[in-house]
This record gives sequence, structure tokens and C-alpha cells, in this order.
Amino acid sequence: MATKYGGYMGRVVEIDLSARTVREYPWTDKDRELFIGGKIMGAKILCDSFTGKEKPFSEDNRIVISTGPLTGTGAPSSGRFNISTLSPQTGFITSSNCGGSFGYYLKRAGLDALILRGRCPVHTWLCIENNRFIFRSADRDGLWGLHVTESQERMALLAEQEWGGKRGFGQLVIGPAGENLVLYASVLSGERAAGRTGVGAVFGWKNLKGICVTGNHEFHVFNPEKNAEWNRKWFRYLRRHPLTGNQLPRLGTAGLVSSMQMRGMLATKNYTYGRYDDFEQVNGETLAEEYNIVNRGCLTCPIKCARSVNVDGREVKGPELETLGLLGGGILNRDLEKILRWNHELDELGMDTISCASTLAYAMEANEKGLWDNGLAFGKTDELSQLFEDIAYRRGLGAELALGSKRLSEKYGGKEFAIHAKGLELAAYEPRRAVGQGLGYAVSNRGGCHLNGGYLVILEGLGLFTNPQTRHAKADFTMLFQDLMEMIGATGQCLFTSYGFFPGFLLTRPNGAVTRTVNAAIPYLGWALRVVNWFPLLLHIHVPVVFPQTKAFEYAVGMPMTFGKYIRCGERGYTLDRYVSTRFGVSSKDDTLPRRLTDVPQDPGDPKSRVPLEDMKKTYYRARGWDKNGRPTQRTLRKLKILS
Repeated sequence: MATKYGGYMGRVVEIDLSARTVREYPWTDKDRELFIGGKIMGAKILCDSFTGKEKPFSEDNRIVISTGPLTGTGAPSSGRFNISTLSPQTGFITSSNCGGSFGYYLKRAGLDALILRGRCPVHTWLCIENNRFIFRSADRDGLWGLHVTESQERMALLAEQEWGGKRGFGQLVIGPAGENLVLYASVLSGERAAGRTGVGAVFGWKNLKGICVTGNHEFHVFNPEKNAEWNRKWFRYLRRHPLTGNQLPRLGTAGLVSSMQMRGMLATKNYTYGRYDDFEQVNGETLAEEYNIVNRGCLTCPIKCARSVNVDGREVKGPELETLGLLGGGILNRDLEKILRWNHELDELGMDTISCASTLAYAMEANEKGLWDNGLAFGKTDELSQLFEDIAYRRGLGAELALGSKRLSEKYGGKEFAIHAKGLELAAYEPRRAVGQGLGYAVSNRGGCHLNGGYLVILEGLGLFTNPQTRHAKADFTMLFQDLMEMIGATGQCLFTSYGFFPGFLLTRPNGAVTRTVNAAIPYLGWALRVVNWFPLLLHIHVPVVFPQTKAFEYAVGMPMTFGKYIRCGERGYTLDRYVSTRFGVSSKDDTLPRRLTDVPQDPGDPKSRVPLEDMKKTYYRARGWDKNGRPTQRTLRKLKILS
């Protein structure tokens, strides 16, 4: 369906995998105005499809692969795409965001989104060229059973034969973990992963090995001259900013390991502690000095936060912070070379490193406490490569570990140290020294996700340093950050572009008078933020110096987008996600953390070093216009135009 707006291709298709048919899916300009693209678009499509009775592994489940309107417009770090579906880890709506080139080439094929329903009758992969949709046998073509890199290499050769020559293309693919329905299996595009919530297992259940896409459609923006000029300014700003122009390019996300250690936020021995004595052997500085080959970035990315390292004589993607933290101090491993290898092996198998590492840590502690005799122990790491293979192929002990920590704790006990929220294992940030991040983990729509949770650690010690233990203003900041990040993802951009929101001098002068004043004032800003969260449309302004996103959106799309409207669109998306999940039974009882984090102080001498979750939850629900059970009220749904 055509569109009057720039940035969109104007077409969404739904593919019935069972019948091998393709049809146009109606998506109007009114839908674009309310639900933008990416994750929010995916939530709306699933909202219109799901009743609450569907199961992740069923023909009724759908996969929505969606792009954002800034993808392909030249905006910084705008090569991302989103996968939405029902999660086999949590049982309700989820999304997983990814870099790589797939989103760009999906739009080159003339498509803003793909909707996949049904189930392939045999192992299948899709080859898409503009308006041609070819269903090919993954068995006959020798793809089923291959690891990720080999799958993509072979898929590329076969696709080029199908198209009659070489051309640019995007790919996404699952590995053996997805084929064998490991609950935390991922989908990869190149070396970039849609890693969390088990989206790869849904592909595997649907017998879909992967998709290769190309096309020759041109991108159109509303105002090409102003769009190009604005993006040039934005690139310069990001390159000058201390986070996006220095720390991330120099050390990547791995550079946070040392900061987290200093603040007591580095999850250690399955979140028993917040500091790891041997952190210097597995931190970003050591990775950069001894192992990094070159920095890499996604499409149109000026930040280039990815590392490349050598594994068995091959240059491959290096580990991010989460992998370093959870496969380092999380299991008491100080061998960085092992982490480099494990990171590559897990990617090749198509498995989420966060959930896998936390599940291992739970199993080690369950064995240590005599609950489950499994032979695993903290610091005992020589056989983990073989164990990862066993998980991916569901062999022996691996078949149990493939279930994740939540289900294992329900079987063997130890729920208090199974570190997850809603079935999704937490990231490496220990929330007892960052209680706002703890709230975010608990209320996050997709479970224990640091990003969907609002990433309040940026205020609590990893950017600014407001009081990390106070609950004051944390609920309101959590809502605001969640809504902003929701919208950034919906437009097709990397969330790292939001780092520019913090003026550089606050970060480079942590002991300056202005920075100290800002840090001291933040806990007292809850009332002001509540006004913003309740009435964002009052902010009928742009804040172009620190938040260029709104002007970039207007120049590319031609849709009015003030800062307040940007927040409101994010709020609509976040609440829509929650609304769909309530159909599957999600309520306040699910917005929890394990008792280790809420009841046991990290420091026995400091009773405040725990997450005061219940008090913050009540404030958060009031801010969002959800009832005391954590469900969006009818008034809120109508205000946000989710219901008419």
C-alpha cells in the first residue's frame, strides 16, 4: 500500500509458511503515524492477531520482521531491524533488535516488514528478490544442520544462482540451537545477533532456517537536502561526544567492565557479589590492548563499537560487555581467551550468550548447594565448549540446560538464585547497586532486559552518578527512558545514539560543580518528570543539540515530530506491548526479581544495598496509568489511541 511519507517503502506482506502463499498486509498512513515502525509496528500487528490463547510453538504464532522509517536514509546507526513474536522463554509477546544489513536490504526489496505465519511443512529457507518469493528446501540445499557462518556462506552462493548473478543482499539465519528448539536460541544477520528471548527457537519450530533478501528499490526521503545536511551535523556531534566518539570506539561496551567493578555493579558468582577480584584479566582494556584487531560498525554507524578478535586464525566478532561479565566473573572464569572462543562458538551455534551464561551459573550454584548433582562448578571451565555443543543439540546435561534457569529452578529448587525476570535471564548489571536498573529489569516488557528496562545505570554510575540506592525519581526516569528508547528502536536506529542526550561536559568532568549539582538534584526531579510523562505533548519543541532524532525524523519522513510527540509515540508502543502481554496473563505478580536481589543486601553491613522493588513498582504503575495489578487502564489505552 503506497504512502505519502518519506522513509517508508509503503508495503508490508504476510507469508503463510504452511500454504506457501504471499499476500499484501494492510498498513495505512494512519498506522504509520501511530505505530511508526520497528518494535512498535510489530506490537500492533501482533495485537491485531493474538487473543491470548496462542503458544510460542504453534502455527498461530506469528513472526514480524520490521524496519524503521530512518533505515536507509543515511541517519547515524540506522541499519537496524526488529523481530517480534511470542517468546518460548516467557510465553508472551517479545522483540529482539538486530544490526547487520538485513533491514536495509529488506527495504531495497520494497518492503517495510514481513509477517510470517503457519509452519513450513519441510525444512525451508526463503529467497526474496523484489516481488519474487522463492521457498527452497533447506535439506536439499544442505543448509539444515549447519553452523551460522557456513549457513550464510552457502545461502549466499545459492541465492546468487537464483538471482542470476552477484549483488548486495541481507541475510538472517538460525544455527543448530534454533533447529533443536533451545529456548534461548538466537537469529543472526552476518555477525550481529537478534540474541534474546528465544526468537531463533520460533524460527526452528516453524522449520525456517533463514531468509536471504535483495532488491533494487530506491529510498525516498521527504526533504533530501535538509536530511543530508542534518545527518552530517549529527555524525559530527556523535564523533565529538565522549561516549560515542571516544569510549565506545576505543573500548566498545567491554569498557564498562571496569566502571561496573568500581561501582559494585559487576555481577559475580551468579550475582552473589558485585565485584570480581580478577576483573582486570577480562575487562575492556585488556581486550583492546592484547586481542582487538580492528573496530567494526553496522551500516551507517559512526560509533563502531564492535571488536574483532582472532579465534583459530580467523578474524571474528569479539565479545560484548554482557558476555565478558557473565562468562567471566559470573562463573568465576578469568581466562579471556576462553571467553573469545566461547563467544564465537555460541554465535556459531546460534545461542544467546547472556541466558546461556546465567543458566550455567545457576546450575553451578545448584550443584554447590546440593540441589542438583550435575558436575558443574564455579571456576571449572575446561569442558564448556563441549557443553555448549550439547546444549545446542540437546544431548545429556545439555538437554536440561537448554531450558534456561527459570524452568530448572522449578524442577530442582533454588528459585531465589535463578537470576531472571519473567523467564529471561538478567544482563550483567548487578542491580543492588543500581536500584533503578533493578526496577527496569522487573517491569521490562520482555523480561530481564537492561535496555527494555530503561538502562537507568547510565544515571546510577555509568555516566552520571546520582544516588544509586535511592528509590526517589527512579520510577519516573525509568518510564521516560523506556519511552525514548522505544521510539529510537522503532525508527530503526541503534540505542547508542541516545547517549548523546547527556551533555559531554557532565561526563568528562565528573567532579565539576555543575555535574555534582546535577547528580544531587536528580532524586528530587520526580514531580517534574511526572508532569512530562503525563503530559508530554506540552513539550512542543525540539532539543536539537542533544537530541537530533526529532528533526532527523521530520526531514526524512515529513511527519511532524516534536520532542513531546516523540515521547508519546514511545509511550504508546511500550504500553501496547504490555497490553498484548496482559492477554497472556501478565500482571504485577510477574514484575518480580529473585529474592537474592530484593531481600539479601549485597553488602551485609549496608541494608540499603538491595532493590526496594515494591515501593518503586507502585510509583511506576501510577506514572504509566496502569492499575495496581500492572495492567493499562481503559482510560490510558484510549488516551494513547490504542483503543478507540
